[in-house]
Amino acid sequence: MIEIKNLNKIFGTRQVLYDFNAIFEPGQCNLIIGQSGSGKTVLMKCLVGLLQPTSGGVYYAGTDFTKASESEKKRIRQEIGMVFQGGALFDSMTCEENVAFPLRMFTNWNKNQISDRVKFCLDRVNLSHAFKLYPAEISGGMKKRVAIARAIALNPKYLFFDEPNSGLDPQTGIVIDRLIMEITREFNTTTIVNTHDMNSVVEIGDKIFFICNGHKHWQGDRTNIVSSSNKELIDFVFATGLLKRVQNTF
Repeated sequence: MIEIKNLNKIFGTRQVLYDFNAIFEPGQCNLIIGQSGSGKTVLMKCLVGLLQPTSGGVYYAGTDFTKASESEKKRIRQEIGMVFQGGALFDSMTCEENVAFPLRMFTNWNKNQISDRVKFCLDRVNLSHAFKLYPAEISGGMKKRVAIARAIALNPKYLFFDEPNSGLDPQTGIVIDRLIMEITREFNTTTIVNTHDMNSVVEIGDKIFFICNGHKHWQGDRTNIVSSSNKELIDFVFATGLLKRVQNTF
């Protein structure tokens, strides 16, 4: 479990996050949604330690990551898996080598142990045929799946996804969403997804946090988001003409 308590982030004279509070439970897909510039990327960077909050705490299983010792931070970081927006694969490495990279960096496993774990992870994302292929030789959706395989290689307790469906067609996006949900359930991870994709909200939003201008404006799930009376949320959810027409059916 991850708990955020009264988190604030200020850059110079500009405040980006205001007294943000949230609890992210294991075995659930926790979605952070909001417009570009709303503060969701800054929030995720604070959660994983890329930015230091101005005030407030980020608690991993009761330990405040923002005030932890370097050894405690290292331990927590090794329990985190991250899938970046573009996948961030190494172009010069095959899919197999990309997934093996964190295992070689952070474990003392021998060659056979690493090979077995890589095979398990790539099989889990249905890429057993892509071991020897390079990122340039696979599709965007396959790249995202390789990135997910690499993120779960160390069997993390916490999984972070930054716009996992960015640049993907809707059908491939649904495949990625369902894979995220399956892995979350299967391994009981605490999964946090930054997204503005409403398909993801409908598919996997166990718990949804809506950020507007740095404030948490709404919290709920995929079953009640479309019936909310929160004006800012409704303006965001039904932003397009098509969705406005869908709104009229409720």
